Amino acid sequence: MMAPRLAVALGCTLLWPGCRPPVDQTLPTPEDVSSRYSYQGDLEVELQGNVAEITVSQPANQLRRGGSLWAKVGPYVILFSEETRGLLEEYPGLAGVRVVTRVAGGPEIARATLARNELGDVLWLRALNIAGHARREGTERPVLLESLVRWGEDHTDFEYNPRYARPR
Repeated sequence: MMAPRLAVALGCTLLWPGCRPPVDQTLPTPEDVSSRYSYQGDLEVELQGNVAEITVSQPANQLRRGGSLWAKVGPYVILFSEETRGLLEEYPGLAGVRVVTRVAGGPEIARATLARNELGDVLWLRALNIAGHARREGTERPVLLESLVRWGEDHTDFEYNPRYARPR
């Protein structure tokens, strides 16, 4: 015979859809987030509710040299990474990750927010592939950066500072 507690728990789970065990809503600390990313500039993290917001500085010479394309691609290079995917998998309370790029000591350039459920497994693999190619070969082949920007615009909520770039 089934123990009474087990029977009640099993009945509750199977018969009443609203009666589910609590979902783990654990959020990372800013230190948990920043320790995952290796970035060659300033990187700051804060939690905005249940969204991890990562702010990075983008070198002004990169913007002068690469113009609008480099202004747009900045958030996506960081956002579509194993680090971001790992955060979303490890912390079920995290609703999304936002990356904000700024000119070092200056204004915001761009921002993009990736919602937790935007990318399934197959789309994550595609995102990592596009971003990896852009990181490795984007300087020599700007078309790869353009592909990453298109992917980012299709899968995130984004904004660009019109001083640096305009949406497509």
